[in-house]
Amino acid sequence: MDPHPDARRLLRGAVAGLVSTGVALGSAELVAATRRDLRSPIFDVGARFVDHTPAWLKDFAIEQFGTNDKLALLVGIGVVLVLYGIGIGIAATRHRWVGVAGVVLFGAIGTYASLGGVHGPWAVLPTLVGTIAGAGAMWILSGLAAATEQAISTEGGAPGRTPPPSGALAALGGRRAFLAGSAALAATAAAAGGAGRWLSRRFDVAATRAGIVLPKAKRALAPVPDDAMLDVPGLTPFVTPNADFYRIDTALVVPQVPIDSWRLRVTGMVDRELTFTFDELLERDLVEADITLTCVSNEVGGRLAGNARWLGVPLEELLREAGVQDGADQIVGRSTDGYTAGFPVEAAFDGRGALVAIGMNGEPLPTRHGYPARLVTPGLYGYVSATKWLTEIELTTFERFGAYWTTRGYAVQAPIKTFSRIDTPRALGSIDAGPHPIAGVAWAQTRGIQRVEVRIDGGEWHEARLADELNDQTWRQWVLPWDFTSGRHTIECRATDGTGAIQTQERSEPLPDGATGWHSIVVIVP
Repeated sequence: MDPHPDARRLLRGAVAGLVSTGVALGSAELVAATRRDLRSPIFDVGARFVDHTPAWLKDFAIEQFGTNDKLALLVGIGVVLVLYGIGIGIAATRHRWVGVAGVVLFGAIGTYASLGGVHGPWAVLPTLVGTIAGAGAMWILSGLAAATEQAISTEGGAPGRTPPPSGALAALGGRRAFLAGSAALAATAAAAGGAGRWLSRRFDVAATRAGIVLPKAKRALAPVPDDAMLDVPGLTPFVTPNADFYRIDTALVVPQVPIDSWRLRVTGMVDRELTFTFDELLERDLVEADITLTCVSNEVGGRLAGNARWLGVPLEELLREAGVQDGADQIVGRSTDGYTAGFPVEAAFDGRGALVAIGMNGEPLPTRHGYPARLVTPGLYGYVSATKWLTEIELTTFERFGAYWTTRGYAVQAPIKTFSRIDTPRALGSIDAGPHPIAGVAWAQTRGIQRVEVRIDGGEWHEARLADELNDQTWRQWVLPWDFTSGRHTIECRATDGTGAIQTQERSEPLPDGATGWHSIVVIVP
């Protein structure tokens, strides 16, 4: 007689729930790989979660996980699914239909998440197939588990008596059938999921991107001069390598956009709607621009800023060809995944040099940074101006249309604030007594940086040495040599922009229009 019948029943239920969940997800993954515009319900649910995430929670996630916020979300969804699968599997050991209903409920959530997106009615297909497969697996496994329970009950016989041989054989056969069924379905789930992942690779645009040869810019820039860069260990490089450039966006899966079918449209309040292929953009007079981008979610001292040399088409030229109509005051960029960002029309015509960028640091845009094209607008936070995977530029008004983040609590107007950051010494680090450089970067795009000051332990402000200014749209590196004595020291920095305005000391959170405050660190000198 089984000495732990309840524990073993619960274990069988947990296994049945986990395997059924795996079958549902694996089947959905396989179906999603049949079309470029389909994806797993996990990503649909995740995308819906992102869409409904309050602004404060989004900033909290970025603060805690940085650029790994999407991975953290997917891991969280995975943990929830595991627990959910275990729960419905255990419930099915008492009432078989509850387990099936639990799978159907999961399917209903996935179906809802896939509706209303940019991929049309086909988007629900992976979830529907996965739900049917998962429900079938749950019905089979919960039935085998129930048969096993019945066989074990028969095996026990009457209390105090020897179990009948037929009952023992039935119990053993029931256990083997359940294990065999679970193993077979688990293998099926793994095979389906693996096949789906493998098949989806054919949609990867890496090979096409690697074959693109970017033309030279009509107004090519000279290499960044040495005087614009300081040689200080631990200091952020003036040009951020593409692999190190921060990435903050709403896409859980990096869109794979084929350039042969990609089109950029200029629509809305224009005299002539225009459409461009990628080759047509390449044939235009391209320009280069060194521009520092900053995320509105960047905390004081944060790393969500990067500087790159961009290649693209001046946005002003495209809009003049289209003819902007009177009354239009907002430019809305639309992404292939439905994301929108909007900024004032005058930002395209005031000389700051907004671009439809197709190149980044001498190569085609990396897929994670918006390939094949994105908007780059100096002086504005990315959430209003830096649409990646760009497919449409619409001229409209702020009254008529609210973009993605501005309808979620962020400010409509989003000029980048004056910022300075200490890169070295490292915060809470230990350094030897004696001379050490204090160095970092400062930025105030479109206004430039004219001064950075540093103070130690609340004393007098000392003016740091600035690297030469390349332009007023990039950050400037700065350094202050300092002779450290033993003890615990607090270092602060502040910048003055090109208008003479000093960076504010007042601390504020990123929501709704960017963080403010002086960066302060503590170092220990033994």
